[in-house]
Amino acid sequence: MTRDPRWERLRRCLDDELQAILVTSLVNVRYLTGFTGSNGAVLVTADEVVLATDGRYATQAADEAAGAEILVCRAVGSDLVARAGAAGVERLGIERHVVTLAAGDRLTAAGHDAGVVLVDAGTPVEDLRVVKDDAELAALSRACEVTDEVFAAVVGDLRPGVTEREMAWRMRAEMWQRGAEPGFDSIVAFGDNSARPHHQPTDRPVALGDFVMLDFGAAVDGYHADMTRTVVLGPAADWQRDLHQLVTDIQADARRSATPGAVPVELDTAVRDRIESAGYDVAHGLGHGVGLEIHEAPFLVPGSTAGPLDVGAAVTIEPGVYLPGRGGVRIEDTVVIRDGEPTVLTRSPRELLEL
Repeated sequence: MTRDPRWERLRRCLDDELQAILVTSLVNVRYLTGFTGSNGAVLVTADEVVLATDGRYATQAADEAAGAEILVCRAVGSDLVARAGAAGVERLGIERHVVTLAAGDRLTAAGHDAGVVLVDAGTPVEDLRVVKDDAELAALSRACEVTDEVFAAVVGDLRPGVTEREMAWRMRAEMWQRGAEPGFDSIVAFGDNSARPHHQPTDRPVALGDFVMLDFGAAVDGYHADMTRTVVLGPAADWQRDLHQLVTDIQADARRSATPGAVPVELDTAVRDRIESAGYDVAHGLGHGVGLEIHEAPFLVPGSTAGPLDVGAAVTIEPGVYLPGRGGVRIEDTVVIRDGEPTVLTRSPRELLEL
């Protein structure tokens, strides 16, 4: 039996009530096996790990999923339920939070035929993904390096007349040229559009005196960087300097507070209180985990039930203040929790750049 460390950690969740786990989230399938195809599922029992996929990916699966048994079929989930039944599994955990009603019906029918009871496994794979291993951190670090390089390459292109859409395409091209790919659709927001936290790029041209908000990140080997910088084209107005300095100070303090044992909801509350005490509204949470997904556990948001941060977790710290009709400032870094202060992976200048 192959003893991949990730498989062994997942097996610790197994007991008489949960004798095996069926993993159908493609992100979790990738985490467990390395398989990157668009159709796949994994059965993890005490004795075996079986990756099911269809014939299009048979060779790819054999190359990527070292150590796993490959089952070539079309109805990957249902066939693995049958496989579990044949192996003597009576209670099979499923990822109920990602299974659609239609898929759930198919799995239930397969379980009935195989004499297997399906139970909710919870989120065991997502829980494992919170703390990154060395290989994951290396990929995440490279993604952040590329993101910094892209910022340095494009920020000098900001000049009157350049549009948000043009800047977004330039950033995308710079990522590809460095062997990475865009981790998500870049947010490029000029002037009053920067007051919209998740603004989508338009044909609006940048003008002197505009805030410019760039929220983007490269992906390397599936791992996502996330960074936001806010600059001004030309000399900044006093209100812009004051607003940027406020967010800079809050973000710096929040970064330093992201230490082992810090509770995500408490970190968010501390930042929320500072923004509100300065007389502004709070538009979003402080941050989120990053890894194989751009938004993953733990979430640093109101109401979060995430436990204390562990060494090796990767999160964003991204406070923002937004003034509708005028503009906004967000400063965001990807950081890794370490003993003492976190390691900041995104290193582009945080001070106000007046271009």
